[in-house]
Amino acid sequence: MSGPGLAERLRDGAVLGAEGYVFELERRGYIKAGPYVPEVVLDFPAAVTELHREFLRAGADVMVALTYYAHREKLRDLGREGDLEAMNRQAVRLARAAANEGAGGVLVAGNVSNTWAYDPDDRSTWDTVRAMYTEQLGWAADEGIDFVISETNDYLGEALIALEVIQSLGLPSMVTLAATQPGHTRDGYDYVEACRILAGRGATVVGLNCDRGPATMLPLVAQIREAVGCAVAAQPVPYRTTAGSPTMQSLTSEGANRVFPLALEPFGCTRFEMAGFARAARDLGVNYVGVCCGAGPHHVRAMAEALGREVPASRYSPAPDLHPMYRAAVNARDASFAAAWNA
Repeated sequence: MSGPGLAERLRDGAVLGAEGYVFELERRGYIKAGPYVPEVVLDFPAAVTELHREFLRAGADVMVALTYYAHREKLRDLGREGDLEAMNRQAVRLARAAANEGAGGVLVAGNVSNTWAYDPDDRSTWDTVRAMYTEQLGWAADEGIDFVISETNDYLGEALIALEVIQSLGLPSMVTLAATQPGHTRDGYDYVEACRILAGRGATVVGLNCDRGPATMLPLVAQIREAVGCAVAAQPVPYRTTAGSPTMQSLTSEGANRVFPLALEPFGCTRFEMAGFARAARDLGVNYVGVCCGAGPHHVRAMAEALGREVPASRYSPAPDLHPMYRAAVNARDASFAAAWNA
């Protein structure tokens, strides 16, 4: 990277994050829903590169290495444990190559996630998690990253393990929780208090990602912003969650046994709603404004423009007034059709 690092970027204004790689690549036919292991990194690297480029053109300030769920236990489930190191190293190389195509020194983030192996009551699992994070982030650091995102943490205890490993490598950290439970982490910590603890342990950025949509994440993020002195991140899913169904996993639809993860389309946020979220988050003092599972480049571009930026993809931003149905002077032949269209 050439240019300012994470801390400097955060001081200069909101950093725009773009995630959702796993959901988007599943939609494109490169990742298997269910395990969501990023085999695509090795099997179809060009597809990963293309999505990095699309997020970059849309205005993302960070290219995130696609190593979500690329840990030993997940790969063992799919019989690909032998590809563990290659997958993690390749993911960083792809992210770095894409970042180098951007102007102004786009940041590259290493990434670890919830493991589903952590048990707060079984200390042996703590060592298992630590070992998985240590090998993943050791390879990432060796390949060259600017900071690490530890995300979708259900347990404060697991997040703290990730933070310790990140700090042992001397790297800045962004540690975010998944607010799946009604009011607290799976190990019983209020989300605001959990972020306060992470900040107290030296995390560079704390906050929330995934699970909750803009409507149900913003009120909680506002409380976190009031409670901590460090930078705060908010990366919701682009789905219309509600007080009654605060997470995408809790959304329901008539005639569907389970909406998450494959029937969420009817609940999708428009680009305009995500632009509104970006402005609202910025106005709350959120420093790292992003989007998570379900995001597409059009969401990211709208968010960038809502933050007052002109990005490469802005060349192709919508101009509805140029569509024949919306032009000011419709000729007589089309007038009745246009009237019906706009009724």
